[in-house]
Amino acid sequence: MKLMYQQMLGFFAAITIILVLMGVSYSQMTRHMVYSNTWNSLEKYSNSLIEQSLRISSQDPRTVNFDTTALENSEQLLQNQAISTTIYSATNKIVFPANVYQQPINKSDWKKLKNNQIIHKVVDRQVRNKNGRVSPAMTEVMKPYFYNHKLVAVVVMGAFVSDINTNVNQINRNLIRSLLVSCLVAIVASYILARYYTSRINRLRKATNQVAKGNYDVQMASRNRDEIDDLINDFNGMAHSLKDSQEEIQRQEERRREFMANASHEMRTPLTTINGLLEGMAYDAIPEDSKEESIALMRSETSRLIRLVNENLDYEKIRSNQIALNLHEFNAVDALHNIVEQLKQKAEDSGDYLELQAPKEIEVYADYDRFVQIMFNITQNAIQFTQHGHVTISAQRGYEETIVKVADDGMGMSEEQLQNIWERYYKADPSRKNTKYGESGLGLSIVHQLVQLHHGKISVTSKENVGTTFTVIFPDQHQTNSERARTDEG
Repeated sequence: MKLMYQQMLGFFAAITIILVLMGVSYSQMTRHMVYSNTWNSLEKYSNSLIEQSLRISSQDPRTVNFDTTALENSEQLLQNQAISTTIYSATNKIVFPANVYQQPINKSDWKKLKNNQIIHKVVDRQVRNKNGRVSPAMTEVMKPYFYNHKLVAVVVMGAFVSDINTNVNQINRNLIRSLLVSCLVAIVASYILARYYTSRINRLRKATNQVAKGNYDVQMASRNRDEIDDLINDFNGMAHSLKDSQEEIQRQEERRREFMANASHEMRTPLTTINGLLEGMAYDAIPEDSKEESIALMRSETSRLIRLVNENLDYEKIRSNQIALNLHEFNAVDALHNIVEQLKQKAEDSGDYLELQAPKEIEVYADYDRFVQIMFNITQNAIQFTQHGHVTISAQRGYEETIVKVADDGMGMSEEQLQNIWERYYKADPSRKNTKYGESGLGLSIVHQLVQLHHGKISVTSKENVGTTFTVIFPDQHQTNSERARTDEG
């Protein structure tokens, strides 16, 4: 069964059950109300009858009589309204009417009447009228009357149950007609509600099919009214995430292809050079005075290959948390001096001036080898993108942290380049594919991963044709431990 018909059936069943329960309750309430009104009317007739017919002797208050003429007139009037009247004396004997056989009131009811209790009941009395016919069931009110705190009379007023049921049945018939009309309205309302909800679900299903076919631009309108709107919001969020993921996959795939091309080029060039030199040596095609230069060139090209392979291995190890850091405190200035010495020749080849601005000693809490790798990569990157400029390395202490900066006045970067600078295989200047020192597009990605492993922070500010500044913050030992504890709890 389709969801629409399931919902329609559910709505209709719920509405019908409510209507039936209300109808039954109303029918019972109506029956009770009709009987209550009948009993109240009978009590009023009884009071009026007693007021008109009861006579108490002025000489002897204990003597109680009834005005027969008044009773007969009242009886004639009440019979026209299908109401019977029976009056009992204080000794449970019938006083009026005298020509009808009537059993005395039973002991339990008489006891209640003597306690001034009014009795309401429905009885099937076998009473024969003047024509010898048996009277049908009646509802009766037995009401006692007292004078000077003594029971003087009991009036039993009765009305035919059939007359009451006729009124109740007429009300029930009207109620059933109303119930049928309400059921028809419920069917229409159930269809409209079911159609409305299933149409929203069908729109969501069509949008899901579009996403399954690869269209991630689907967005559905939501009014934030109910759970279906919440589902639509989740669907829109899912489609947006899938779109971002697809774009990221395409971006990474493009960079992977670019990296493979760059890596092939980077590897092919030194391998070709080394192979040519080896063949020249094997066939004595290289003069003796050029062999030393050839060996130096092969060593340089071999270093390029090793660096390219190591960068890829380092990135994979860092990404899969296979690197264990040996964190301890050491003098960061000594490590920075060594970096300056190693890169001094590269800076001079680019016409750059490499300078270290720091006091003699600044403590840093880090892994020594990885600290050197971070600062070496950042400084080498600054030199590579600066021609005939100034590259400055500075270090200082902050609040429970060590701050190291590398600033240059080189070519700088645009906003788009800044957003992608930490991504794998990304190159701010794609034209620099084959340099003396090589460039795989992994250096800054490795730097970013290593700084995060130290629970530190790295930021970069840059402006095109003005320069770039990298800022790396290494937290102190207790700050690092606290951050590691929070990460473990998360």
